[in-house]
Amino acid sequence: MAKNITVIPAKPLMSRQTKTEEIPKTRVAAYCRVSTDSDEQATSYETQVNHYTDFIKKNPAWKFAGIYADDGISGTNTKKRENFNRMIDDCMNGKIDLVITKSISRFARNTLDCLKYIRKLKDVNIPVFFEKENINTMDAKGEVLITIMASLAQQESQSLSQNVKLGFQYRYQQGKVQVNHNWFLGYTKDQDGNLIIEPEEAKVVRRIYREYLEGASMPDIARGLMADGILTGGHHKKWCVSMIQGILSNEKYMGDALLQKTYTVDFLSKKRVMNNGIVPQYYVENSHPAIIPKEIYFRAQEEMYRRAHLEINGVHHAYSSKYALTCVVICGKCGNIYRRIKWNNRGKKSVVWRCCSRVTGGKKVCSARSVHEEVLHQAVLDSINQVFEDSSSYIEILQENLKEILENSFESDLLKIDKKLETKQEKLIGIAKVQGNYDKLVGEIDDLKRKKQEILRRQALDKGKIQRLKDMEAFIRGASGPLKEYDEKLVRRFIEKIIIYDCGMEILFKSGIKINYDDAL
Repeated sequence: MAKNITVIPAKPLMSRQTKTEEIPKTRVAAYCRVSTDSDEQATSYETQVNHYTDFIKKNPAWKFAGIYADDGISGTNTKKRENFNRMIDDCMNGKIDLVITKSISRFARNTLDCLKYIRKLKDVNIPVFFEKENINTMDAKGEVLITIMASLAQQESQSLSQNVKLGFQYRYQQGKVQVNHNWFLGYTKDQDGNLIIEPEEAKVVRRIYREYLEGASMPDIARGLMADGILTGGHHKKWCVSMIQGILSNEKYMGDALLQKTYTVDFLSKKRVMNNGIVPQYYVENSHPAIIPKEIYFRAQEEMYRRAHLEINGVHHAYSSKYALTCVVICGKCGNIYRRIKWNNRGKKSVVWRCCSRVTGGKKVCSARSVHEEVLHQAVLDSINQVFEDSSSYIEILQENLKEILENSFESDLLKIDKKLETKQEKLIGIAKVQGNYDKLVGEIDDLKRKKQEILRRQALDKGKIQRLKDMEAFIRGASGPLKEYDEKLVRRFIEKIIIYDCGMEILFKSGIKINYDDAL
């Protein structure tokens, strides 16, 4: 039997009032982005926003669903593009029917990201229209064209990233320091882009170094800065230990600069990691004005190392800034440090310092005597006053120590190393030009640089010793008379070590002066 087919024409949709239902307008949103914060790009950003606002509103079939714009954000990764991510969420929540953007490179320069979000929107029937390429992602050819165009955009981004890297390398080789001075406490830039000292902020940097070398802990310094209402380099009120540590360990404060401390793993993720010899580094001496003298900087490094490695008789001790005598009082029998202990003997309270070995193991481990705190304080006071009373002989000792340090000059060694470095650098450039193997030469240059750094470190430490000797001499000469009270600041400033024996104690000053003290026990 033959098939009989009847066509049933479509009926117009009528409401109960027999009026044609209004066809809903397409909700259209636009995405705009510029990748830098320059004035020219800012103008481009505003132009894009104004263009798409007018473009959408002029179309009677469209309903304006908003402009989603990211200003000064790179397109190689979508993680930091807040408005882009908000637009995608709004699409998935049914608030947008169509997305318009200027070009593929504005949408994403990462092929994987580009295709991921296009397909995500395609799954919910939301097309993306790229005006420059005239591509609608819902077309049959759309995804093929998108893949090609996005790949080209990614190559463009990779090329740009490589050009930026080469630019940095060139600046590094020229010794040009690139610093974000807006976050760098103590410095600003002049009209030519050179680092110059910002006087008020430099005072804060000097205060941090001074307080640290006087014995204050990093948390104490941070609390003091916040209490005084001093702002960080980023102009924030909150100071933390890592900020103090960063300032104390940053070689730029002594006028030098280590360039390329970190490097970018790849141009898409833009993840930066510490440079442990993977790419070249460049150390530039005297690249800009110093806030902190080299000897003070190296003293701070030495002090940081000392505090981190307070190890006596194989036992590590945490540094404490609460009491000046902590880790200063040493047992003459076992070599361990003395600890401050509060005693309460039948209601009579007192404070004593006792050998840690005896505290933990008893007399069988160490039979060193305990010393009342007031006795220790008096010993320090009497020792400093003894130096005052016989100032002429002690000044003579200080001057002899000073002369001994000055005779051990490192200048000739530095000149020799600099001459060798210059010769090998010229040789390296010659080999590099003919694409030769220069691994051995690079190793020799690295060894010379390490030797030079060690000599500079020792030289700076000697300068620190000289400063301590001069400081002690100036203190002796300038004192109006004997001290009347124990002073914690003076202990941190002048006393290096106090060794407790069965009979008496030995007090060692940082300037090299030694005093045997009999506490009449």
